[in-house]
Amino acid sequence: MMEKIKTVLLVFLVALSLLQSYWLAYSMPGIGVTVNQKQDYVKADLKGDKEKLENLIFPEDMVLHFGSNQHTLLYPGTNFYDLIFDRVRGREFKGFQRDARYAVDWDAVRAQSIGVELRFGTGVPVELLSKVMKLSEGDSIFQNDSIANIWIFKRPEREEVSTYFFSTDGTTVYESVRADLTVRDVQNYVGFGQYWAPYQYVAPDLYLAKEPLQAVEAVIGFSTYTPEQMQHNLFLDPSVTRAINDQNDVQTYTDHKRGLQVEQGGRWIRYTDPAPAQDSVERVSENVYASIQFINDHGGWDGRHRFIEPGIAGGEQTIRYQQYYGAFPVLSKKPFLYGEMLLRMQQGVVTEYERSIVTMAETEDSKEVRWLPGGSLLSKTLAGYSRRGEVEAVFPAVEVELVEGRTEADADKLRVTPVWAVRLRDGSQEKLLSAVAGSRKPAAGEPGGADKDNSAILPGGLSLGGTAGSIDASGVQLTAGGSLLDMRR
Repeated sequence: MMEKIKTVLLVFLVALSLLQSYWLAYSMPGIGVTVNQKQDYVKADLKGDKEKLENLIFPEDMVLHFGSNQHTLLYPGTNFYDLIFDRVRGREFKGFQRDARYAVDWDAVRAQSIGVELRFGTGVPVELLSKVMKLSEGDSIFQNDSIANIWIFKRPEREEVSTYFFSTDGTTVYESVRADLTVRDVQNYVGFGQYWAPYQYVAPDLYLAKEPLQAVEAVIGFSTYTPEQMQHNLFLDPSVTRAINDQNDVQTYTDHKRGLQVEQGGRWIRYTDPAPAQDSVERVSENVYASIQFINDHGGWDGRHRFIEPGIAGGEQTIRYQQYYGAFPVLSKKPFLYGEMLLRMQQGVVTEYERSIVTMAETEDSKEVRWLPGGSLLSKTLAGYSRRGEVEAVFPAVEVELVEGRTEADADKLRVTPVWAVRLRDGSQEKLLSAVAGSRKPAAGEPGGADKDNSAILPGGLSLGGTAGSIDASGVQLTAGGSLLDMRR
């Protein structure tokens, strides 16, 4: 009898031991587990859009040359801009021959030849441009260069197309002697711009609108990522970070190596992850691909952005992506920071990351018509600008500012206001001239309106007066309105 009791007791002890082992292995709740609440953190669910290189490289604008010294400009996001760019990047450009810029009389080409000029602003490295367009048969010098403009034109005396790529060095051009383009292609490109507002060439790379351009001022809501979400997303182990509050309403998180500053009420971040300096040459393409992947993984993209060629500072490359609202590049109205992402790169590693963590709502709360002045008012404003000698581009943009709610129940908003802006030689951008209010287009002679002698008839019967109408190019029926662009995102 005693032996049976011992056997039953032994079996019970073995079973209890196995059960305890099971509980320990699978961490069943309530069995010796202590939870440290201070180490809990918010699971990062960052829903920003993913992006790829092909969508981040596109011209800052396009100039359509009609001959007889007549021109117009198209901006990203407008139908005709997109049509032309899609067709151009579907063509092949081969056999690049290097030449000096002065080998061609560009003033004569601008005044007399029909054509399209794709302008990339500060430039795009050929290595990256080749991912967007079909470029081949260029030597190593061409492959290592950066391109500011692509000019496709038909000379008046020839039934052939010439295509030139302009280096950012300001002295070199590359002719594509075997470009897959025809005279009919160029004529179609020019035809797309026949109903757009006329522009006047005033200085190298500067064109000013002769007529006011219609735009929209909007008020729009937004959401933000929380500091806890960004902390969890950017630090390998958020549980070991500590928070520091400084006197300027800046929240700082650090794990003794990396740092995250959250500024302007939790709407702007600065992340640093220092790396030792290296002597090796930075490869732009490697850093750009790495920066895109980093943004995809750490916040994503709010709307459309354009790649800005990097500069070098302290042995690191600074890469910038400028945000667009509709067809307008975004300028932040200081002290509010918004509208761009900055990354400092070293051998494919992000050492600094600055961005807004504000995400605009899908629809605007309100919209009002505004007019960007043209004619003599725009010309006089540029002439009187304090840094006129540094201006490299004049373009339509939007200023974005924060509108704080009056009560706790009244949420903060963003106000988006159209402006004329300038890009300066150092790469900075500033407001030049504000839009004017009014549902009616300013008449000729009124402030911001066209000059009274502004009418123009283009070769071939094309009218360039800003009037709405329809055109038919290559069998595609299109309609162009009097407005510059549609502000919907």
